[in-house]
Amino acid sequence: MNERVRDQEWDVVIAGGGVAGLSAALTLGRARRRVLVIDSGRPRNRFADHMHGMLGGDGAEPTELLRRGREELGAYDVTIREGTVIDVEDRERSLGVTISGGETLETRSLIAASGLSDELPPVPGLPERWGRDVLHCPYCHGWEVRGQRLAVLGTSPMSPHQAELIRQWSDDLVFLTAGCGPLEPEVAARLRSRGVKLVDSPVVEVLAVGDRLTGVRLDDGSTHELDAVFTAPSSRPHDDYLEGMELARDETPMGSFISVDPAGRTSHPRIWAIGNIVNPPANVPISIGAGSMTAGMVNMALVTEEFDRAVGADESEEATAAEGPDGTAVAEEESARQHWESQYSGSAARWSGRVNSTMAAVVSRLPGESVGEALDLGCGEGADAVWLADRGWRVTAVDISESAIERGAELAREAGVSDAIGWITADLSDWATEAEYDLVTASFFHSEVELPRTEILRRAAGRVRPGGRLVIVSHVFEGPEDIPAWSLRYHGVSDPNDPALEKVFSLLLKPAEELAALALDGVDWEVERQEICPREAVGPDGQETATVKDGLLVLRRRESR
Repeated sequence: MNERVRDQEWDVVIAGGGVAGLSAALTLGRARRRVLVIDSGRPRNRFADHMHGMLGGDGAEPTELLRRGREELGAYDVTIREGTVIDVEDRERSLGVTISGGETLETRSLIAASGLSDELPPVPGLPERWGRDVLHCPYCHGWEVRGQRLAVLGTSPMSPHQAELIRQWSDDLVFLTAGCGPLEPEVAARLRSRGVKLVDSPVVEVLAVGDRLTGVRLDDGSTHELDAVFTAPSSRPHDDYLEGMELARDETPMGSFISVDPAGRTSHPRIWAIGNIVNPPANVPISIGAGSMTAGMVNMALVTEEFDRAVGADESEEATAAEGPDGTAVAEEESARQHWESQYSGSAARWSGRVNSTMAAVVSRLPGESVGEALDLGCGEGADAVWLADRGWRVTAVDISESAIERGAELAREAGVSDAIGWITADLSDWATEAEYDLVTASFFHSEVELPRTEILRRAAGRVRPGGRLVIVSHVFEGPEDIPAWSLRYHGVSDPNDPALEKVFSLLLKPAEELAALALDGVDWEVERQEICPREAVGPDGQETATVKDGLLVLRRRESR
């Protein structure tokens, strides 16, 4: 899985990589969603050596389940990043999610699966035995201590109910009541009716010999020999990062928790919560199920939003139609996003899937230590990004067409380099990042509909690290003879001298013209290559070949700036 994160819009960010979070990620990944899991690596059950009560996994190690879950996610577009979510802000059509280290990401939805902390009574020796013979869930651990000398350490008015429950696993049970206050006479009588021994002296120490609990010492100086102690710790949900969202909460006997509906949705339409962060008693199978169910609901919410936006866009286009000279309706000019999506969505593949050889030749000649972070502008179906990743680069690939990005991600999966590429669907006209790169590439970054190409390239140049390079490869047509047959067909003409091509070719800058348009500071930048390079090219069908000319501009950012 891709361990890098850039400023990009995710479909879903999941705060927490325990079983609830990974279960949600699996379902969403299989729904072709772009998912980011932020995980601290500290699951609630990390103190236990084994899990129980889980069909097909009874007795398995918790860490092994998480390892297998992470491994399974590698088949999908799921990224796992170490860290924690520290803040969330509403951006109307998305959420801003700030993670440890200060980076802020954008997501269409958030699943809070960050769990809780169990805060134990302040009894010496208790924390050291937690998860082994100081326990809280009889369904998780009761069978392993059945019939043994057990105690319930009271912590709240709910503790008598816990004592009744634990009695199911042993008839040798002591209820240490000091932590829950005096018992009502009828409650005491009810417990004694099934042989539960009541002790009201406070516990001052948990006793152990080697790696085994042996009993407890009481405030009155007496001791009780025991094999295990059950207690109900205070639950502190890890939800501080959601405080600014002012979500509705429920006040319960176990504490204050975010309110959710049966599907896990909070009072904010883009925020969901699952697992122990909202349900303290939930064990592993319950949390896995909650993750799967909520993920399905999140995906449905995203699907609904996508259709709502598409319908809204269609209605907007109809509303903005104008009348032509003859009084008939004329549609508004096609946007860059619409144009390029139509280009990529209409066929199985638009290009050959091969890397641009001019760009590859430049990068192949760079010193070996130059391998690092790369940004591929207008990546199309991803051939260049996959080639770079295959040679050790960590790549961020951006394109305006969602279909192109999906094909690039599939190509990366087939090549086994998904871990090294972050795919972003974005209009580069307004996309920005705070990240810096050792290499920025733009291969054939041209558009027949309006796109501020020079401005985009200049902004990208500002993200090149000292010592890094900006590589621009462009189409160059110095005469009609340079135009391949497939280019003519694409533009709907048969004659290379057709005046309709004039507007198209006027947008294509030669390397010297490109350099002048960029107007980069000569103190900061040096020109390494500025030339026109002929090469043999393969057309979109992967069969037809022709000699074409590439304009090549390689700029290196000086080390001192």
